[in-house]
Amino acid sequence: MRVGHWNRRQLLAALGSAATTALVPAAFAAPRDGWFGLDRGTLTGQVALVTGSTDGLGRQVALELAGLGATVLVHGRNRERGEAVLQDIRESGGDAAFYQADFAALAGVRGLAEAVRSDHERLDLLINNAGIWRREGDDTRHLSEDGHELMFAVNYLAGFLLTHALRPLLAASAPSRVINVASGAQTPLDFDDPMLEQAFSPRRAYAQSKLAQITFTMDIAEAFAADGITVNSLHPATLMDTTMVRLAGMAPRATVAEGVEAVMQLAVSPAYAERGGLYLEGTEEARAHPQAYDEAAQAALRALSEALVAAD
Repeated sequence: MRVGHWNRRQLLAALGSAATTALVPAAFAAPRDGWFGLDRGTLTGQVALVTGSTDGLGRQVALELAGLGATVLVHGRNRERGEAVLQDIRESGGDAAFYQADFAALAGVRGLAEAVRSDHERLDLLINNAGIWRREGDDTRHLSEDGHELMFAVNYLAGFLLTHALRPLLAASAPSRVINVASGAQTPLDFDDPMLEQAFSPRRAYAQSKLAQITFTMDIAEAFAADGITVNSLHPATLMDTTMVRLAGMAPRATVAEGVEAVMQLAVSPAYAERGGLYLEGTEEARAHPQAYDEAAQAALRALSEALVAAD
């Protein structure tokens, strides 16, 4: 049986869930061709930055983009894991470079942006995938090096700063794309207590940071479209089998491969080449929390974010 690209629903129908589980491991990679009608080499000459790509969803997306011919900029905190991803890509005939940066400090985000601008004349795709959650049993409110609630800083604020810092490079490479990997877990921001000093819980902090990503997407989509950049967000899959989910003590409910399919659709499908300001759940277009579409909330988040990144 030859599969053009990984489609779990088709395999389940053809083989049955038990057979599929036996034949397809959680880390299964889609074949390097066949993504939404694209062949190997289709992205040759293009440059893609995937943040948080030394493990889990980001790592697999980086491998798939490299398989289509893109030069992939792998990002993470751990150099050893980053070099392992580079080795896998290069052994498969792909091209990649590793950039080490800790998003718990805005200085690290700025350093990454400066390095990318210095090393590359184009950037065709930015996937803001880096994110953190809590470890099992840890209900502590942690702060970033800049004094911001840590999940808000890493999951959202780093992507806000990086996207704006790389906008000129994305515009110079238009048509280009930005994808914000968010979540179906969404809690509205309380702009009187955005760092959750009064009402912290790990779940609320995570869900707030993810809704901030989606709100940011809706806020910048029109302006970025004028530069030839589409900006979209998505919930890739629910509780994928990743290190982050396992460390949180949660039982995985989806494979990484399901999340990869959702991200790759926004990254390379011709259907999304000129469509921005969208939120998807998996591969289906959906509606996020109403706050994401509220212009007053968008403006408040923009003002807050600009003040936070200017103050570091």
